[in-house]
Amino acid sequence: MLEAIEFNADLIKRYDQTGPRYTSYPTAVSFTDDFTEQDYQQAIRHSNEDPIPAPLSLYFHIPFCNTVCFYCGCNKIVTKNYSRATEYLTWLYKEIALQAALFDPDRVVEQLHWGGGTPTFLQRDEMQDLMAETRSHFNCQEDDSRDFSIEIDPRSVSPDDVHFLGDLGFNRYSLGVQDVDIEVQQAVNRIQPVDETRAILNACRDAGGRSINIDLIYGLPLQTTERFAKTLDTVIEMAPDRLSVFNYAHMPHRFKPQRRINVEDLPPAEEKLEILQMAIEKLSAAGYVYIGMDHFALPDDELVQAQARGELHRNFQGYSTHGNCDLIGLGVSSIGKVCDVYSQNVKDVESYKQHLANDKLPVLRGLRLTEDDIIRRSLIQHLTCDFALDIPAFEKRNRLDFADYFAWELNALAAMEKDDLLEISPASIKVKAKGRLLIRNICMPFDINLRTGKNTQSFSRVI
Repeated sequence: MLEAIEFNADLIKRYDQTGPRYTSYPTAVSFTDDFTEQDYQQAIRHSNEDPIPAPLSLYFHIPFCNTVCFYCGCNKIVTKNYSRATEYLTWLYKEIALQAALFDPDRVVEQLHWGGGTPTFLQRDEMQDLMAETRSHFNCQEDDSRDFSIEIDPRSVSPDDVHFLGDLGFNRYSLGVQDVDIEVQQAVNRIQPVDETRAILNACRDAGGRSINIDLIYGLPLQTTERFAKTLDTVIEMAPDRLSVFNYAHMPHRFKPQRRINVEDLPPAEEKLEILQMAIEKLSAAGYVYIGMDHFALPDDELVQAQARGELHRNFQGYSTHGNCDLIGLGVSSIGKVCDVYSQNVKDVESYKQHLANDKLPVLRGLRLTEDDIIRRSLIQHLTCDFALDIPAFEKRNRLDFADYFAWELNALAAMEKDDLLEISPASIKVKAKGRLLIRNICMPFDINLRTGKNTQSFSRVI
């Protein structure tokens, strides 16, 4: 197994700054508006012409929620008018048809994910129709190796609904929980009884789920170390395969619902660090392995096994075992990756409808990666997924002299090496136990867009 994580409060405070999460490199803030639908189609043609075309991954963005959680920073539409989803699906079906027509029909969809918003906002017949439309246009893998996942709000489904999702083909489930403490739930407008969550998690198991994830957030209003410890005890008892323990980023200037949070109720920085330390210690004691970037999993989980083999990837959906896929984003604001091109759809439903009404893909912006982008993306992937880099192998793959190409970066890392965050030699870069929590900091010197000031958008804090 990889080296255990080590929490060092003094180092974390010293390196506390804002920075990207590196679900891609370059990050989405580098996308440009002069990227067109034609650029995207050209990337697909190149992908189809590859001697062995990559398999496909489909991401569907379902933006609807019937209530607003005050912490949320997602692209969503809060409504109790379910007919809005019915109309949205009409246009989503058209995008499915337009996208599918561009890809060779024999390319297999290995991975599929419904995110949001709340995908389970949809009615059963709508979910059935969406899956049927997908299967009619794409060559979806149907054996047990498929990776079909969905984000579930346990408040929006019954155990019977979960079995229905299993019958549709889903075999991975991610449950939004955030915190089980009732006062914290009230402060963020998300009342979710523990018994309700437990019943849905058990239903996911009964429905044949291969992997179940629970999302938690630390740093929410009214949270304390003691309260969050009780939440973790409750969740550990449920034994999900994976846990995401996200840092709450309070950015009310960007996310309007966060303005309804009482800033005075947020835990101070010192306590927030104590909560994080406690969470790491408690989850490690319970047998969970730290994957990286807020993610934990049990030792027999596919993510842990892929990381041990050096086969873990990171993409717009987070850590994945399907990094070899071309990713097709469908729905408002969704992001895709085809070959060495990123693209993002328009972010509002009206623009989405207008594009599709004119038989145009709803592409808003994107980026064609340069050779330097591809080199840096590969390096950042290794660091975020493997916590290590084999320098001679990297030099051979990319036909470069590492010390010469990254002279500025190696100099920038010297202070981190002195702080025992990593170890650099001619043979490798190895992130040490103290550096694993600060992996975003370690990657940032290699992000040339940060250095040149091209990325001006504010990011969340690294811890």
